Amino acid sequence: MFFFQEDLHPGKRVNLPLLAKTRDLTTFLPQQVARSIPFSYNEFPQILNLFSLDPESMEANDMEQTINVCEREGLRGEEIFCATSFESFVDSSVSKLGKNIQLLANELAKETNNPVFTIGRGIQNMGEEELVCHKMSYPYAVFLCHSIDSTVVYKVPLVGMDGTKAKALVICHKDTSAWSPNHPVFEILKVKPGTVPICHFAVRDTLAWVRK
Repeated sequence: MFFFQEDLHPGKRVNLPLLAKTRDLTTFLPQQVARSIPFSYNEFPQILNLFSLDPESMEANDMEQTINVCEREGLRGEEIFCATSFESFVDSSVSKLGKNIQLLANELAKETNNPVFTIGRGIQNMGEEELVCHKMSYPYAVFLCHSIDSTVVYKVPLVGMDGTKAKALVICHKDTSAWSPNHPVFEILKVKPGTVPICHFAVRDTLAWVRK
């Protein structure tokens, strides 16, 4: 999923199992309902009881990780929030970027089991005023949205080995100096924080707000 920005060009072959995976179909709760349900680590036992989940289950572990990520402090140059309802998803994004915005998503012409794609022509730079929202593992839709300084969103045309056409979101971080040196990306690409721009394809259910 991670690569150097110089490799974002037509003809490049990429293996994207997290783009081809089955969509997560969980939906937002109405805002009034979402507000009535606790969503904090301190109330985690109450949350597990509400959803009748075993504290040792995989689902409980995923939920705990989601809440921990939502409660972490942002890195230098990062703004972060978690949306637990459609209203908060829209309102918080408008508060950050203004009303003249558009929502981008990964687009697959059809479902496919083949994760190998080739980048096509027509890569679009969607700008640096962005808010990237990752869908988290939870019983209802929760999106972790964050905006990181010196980040660019691209919309990238793809053609699969089986002919499947897609348009994928690519996020490029031009400044990674604030990232932890232990982030796996630096081991994968054999570089150090803040040395080169680093890009990644967005997971299937990721959304991105950008200014028009």
